[in-house]
Amino acid sequence: MDVLFEPVALGALHLRNRIVMAPMTRDRAGPDDVPGDIMVEYYRQRATAGLIVTEGVQPSAIGKGYWRTPGIHSAAQIEGWRRVADAVHAEGGRIVMQIMHCGRVVVAANRGFAADVIAPSAIPCPALVPGPDGVPVATDMPRALDAAELPAIAAEFAQAARNACLAGMDGVELHCSSGYLINQFLNPASNLRTDKWGGSAENRARFPVAVLAAMADAIGGDRVGFRISPGNPYNGMDPADPAETFVPFLRMSNGLGLAYIHVVDMNLPDLDTLAMVRDHWSGAIIANNMLKAESAREVIVAGRAHAISFGRAFIANPDLVARIRADAALANPDYTLLYTGEAAGYIDYPVMEARPVS
Repeated sequence: MDVLFEPVALGALHLRNRIVMAPMTRDRAGPDDVPGDIMVEYYRQRATAGLIVTEGVQPSAIGKGYWRTPGIHSAAQIEGWRRVADAVHAEGGRIVMQIMHCGRVVVAANRGFAADVIAPSAIPCPALVPGPDGVPVATDMPRALDAAELPAIAAEFAQAARNACLAGMDGVELHCSSGYLINQFLNPASNLRTDKWGGSAENRARFPVAVLAAMADAIGGDRVGFRISPGNPYNGMDPADPAETFVPFLRMSNGLGLAYIHVVDMNLPDLDTLAMVRDHWSGAIIANNMLKAESAREVIVAGRAHAISFGRAFIANPDLVARIRADAALANPDYTLLYTGEAAGYIDYPVMEARPVS
């Protein structure tokens, strides 16, 4: 059997194949950040994946930083995600929700309401972020979180995990990469704290581990995964010495009994990222970043990962699993419609034509 089509268990998550749909921001949430009909259809179309990881979902109102990203902190949002989960399950699929708190990566106009921008330290994100019209603008200045606030923030993540399961999700994935709140605590460029939550790499990992532990306590560790991208400079992260930053985090999270780690391999010239993870993490691994079907097979056969996630390929190929199985050509996405267009460039990509039976 093709290794990509072998079943695999990631904690309590039983996948019918090893092809995972990676989380991708698409900016299609409806009013009040509630998933609507086109989001239900988008995920339903791609339910043949062994596992879908949703786009980043804010655990609280102040976790929002981008335009039209969905939440999981209101009754209406929970009900909207229930429709998504039901649609995926009706097709035999599995789906987990990525929980993403933007931290300092916030354009206030994207929120539509006044609220604090928070971060480990009062350092603005140096990257420009698209506003409601799609034009990149400077982010807002954050305030540094007081240590006394951190337990409540961790509790918001735990409640988001509960809400995700209430909506019918099979589990959750904590977004610890791409320069968002959890990554901001891990990275020395954004965490200049002098208390026990900053300084050494071990101290910088304390809050991310506390959040993972809170989520595991809330829904069971075997339904919780997390995503990292060592060496990724996105949103102002310092890419230097990724092993120094991430090895303590891996070691400290390894005993929580989590379902998986989702690794964005940046193909660093002086670090084998998957080998680093394997050396300090004993659980399941999902590998990601620019892999094709054949290179994905090689990663699995070599024992470097248990499953492979694909991002852009799933945008224009809702039937990606069938195309890989048939060794068929892949369609290319319309990049001008990644974050706009409603149904266009979202749910209107065709599946390949069925071959006639001879």
